[in-house]
Amino acid sequence: MSVTPDQVKKLREISGAPMMECKRALDEAQGDMENAFTVLRKRGQATAAKKASRTTSEGVVGSYIHAGGKIGVLVEVNCESDFVARHEEFQQLAHDLAMQICATDPRFIRKEDVTEEVLQREKEVLRSQAAATGKPENVLDRIVEGKLGKFYEDNCLYEQHFIKDGSSAQTVRELIASKITKFGENINISRFSRLKVGETTAKPSAEPVPPASA
Repeated sequence: MSVTPDQVKKLREISGAPMMECKRALDEAQGDMENAFTVLRKRGQATAAKKASRTTSEGVVGSYIHAGGKIGVLVEVNCESDFVARHEEFQQLAHDLAMQICATDPRFIRKEDVTEEVLQREKEVLRSQAAATGKPENVLDRIVEGKLGKFYEDNCLYEQHFIKDGSSAQTVRELIASKITKFGENINISRFSRLKVGETTAKPSAEPVPPASA
């Protein structure tokens, strides 16, 4: 099946990937738009994994103030070079991530940042809920593990569906992976702060949990 320029353009608009990457993905998917998007997501994640160890000492602080000035967010998004940090699309990414945080109020950046105390408490709650429905003891652990995915999605920024993607097909992790593919640099979120007028309840830090010292 011959891939048309309009298909390539549409996939470019949906994914944000470079035109040639979109063309190759559509060729591989034989013109199927949904499958081509899946191909791009997998490639983006593979590229991101390869670059994950590279130092990100540049970047920007994105901001978003919700209508009425009641909620404000600052988020630090890092990259490898000042050239990428100054790019309009990278700065738009930082703004979009601040808006995401404003709307979804995550507690952690990545699921790896969830503290053991919080995780164990959540598992206990989920296990008690499953047991209360009469589920047999030997399947409770499997039920808990299955429901943890929703907990991560609600509480971890990288696992959330990107709110500006109307189809909700793309997670924040996949969005960042697509930008890594486009810019050819490692990109990550290092910290954020969300303030809401009148809110006094303390929340866990939104900074990554440092590894334990040897």
